[in-house]
Amino acid sequence: MDNILKKIKNIQAEACVTIILNTHRTRPDNEKDPLLLKNLVKEAEQRLYDTYEKRFVWPIMDNLNKLVEKIDHQQNLESLILFVNQEVAEYTRLPVKVVDRVIIDNTFATRDLVRAMHQESSYYVLVLSRQNARLIEAFNDKMVKELGGDFPIKNNLYSTDRQDLSSNKGTDNLIEEFFNRVDKIVQAAIKDNPLPILLATETRNVHHYTKVADKKHIIIGHINKNRDDEKAHHIIPEAWEVVKTITKERIAARISELHNAVGAGKVVSDLSEIWNAIQHGRGQTLFIKKGYFQPAYLKDNQVVPVDKFEKDHKDVIDDIVDELIEFNLAFGGDNVFIEGDELQKFNNLALTTRY
Repeated sequence: MDNILKKIKNIQAEACVTIILNTHRTRPDNEKDPLLLKNLVKEAEQRLYDTYEKRFVWPIMDNLNKLVEKIDHQQNLESLILFVNQEVAEYTRLPVKVVDRVIIDNTFATRDLVRAMHQESSYYVLVLSRQNARLIEAFNDKMVKELGGDFPIKNNLYSTDRQDLSSNKGTDNLIEEFFNRVDKIVQAAIKDNPLPILLATETRNVHHYTKVADKKHIIIGHINKNRDDEKAHHIIPEAWEVVKTITKERIAARISELHNAVGAGKVVSDLSEIWNAIQHGRGQTLFIKKGYFQPAYLKDNQVVPVDKFEKDHKDVIDDIVDELIEFNLAFGGDNVFIEGDELQKFNNLALTTRY
């Protein structure tokens, strides 16, 4: 997710098409996904031809149709996002539910990527014993994939030294040598997609692994017992209970930041005030109600919300919230998505400011 966000977040060009749709992991539900995608492609095509000259639209539609042909719907997760213009054709799968829609703008719509990275919980489960190690990528209570390549790792480190074999210290050294090897392979495997790690291992192993781990701060906890023979999809629900608690605590801490900023007079919640604060680099954290979208247009640096039935007008930005998210990231701010009623009094959107 992070890699594709880096690729597309700074692209600015006319007619950037973003197609976002819910999909399904298994049959027979995922057999319906190609039809939904086809209908959204038709919607995008119609909107492009309604707005631009045919010669301008043709290469975009050529890129879009070729991209659609590459998608294997048997590999679907919870959602699918396509990013296409005259030069770009990319797609990614997300393990998060979305709102089916087509967005055509001068930038790509990235809010669902950002939400999946920050509002939900992506993490790894390192299934570790003194004989084996496996690595599973998870999202909330679902398995994304079990990593292959160097995994599973087998412990082939043995000693023939009688003193080593007869002493606790010697045994500990062998265990930690294996765990150190595992940690090196884990760090290489997650380099391009760094996420927190939950250990699934006997409690007696936790100290030994954290002792040799290069990045102790990314280890967020553990679940007990040997799970060498346990299927990956059976491990994740228990892991999620631990991660869910950690996630709730993290969100609660962020909400406390918002309340503290209110007391310090460093919060704005009017759309135009938020827009101007972010444009001037004053934005710190943008708090967004999950599922909040707002079409709007800009007039004299003021954000003018419009009714959803007007949103296809050429000057209207399909979702001003997505624009705010992108600009806030570009200026070094961060974004927090909130579920529940915490943002009700702020009309679903609030920005803490640097000054």
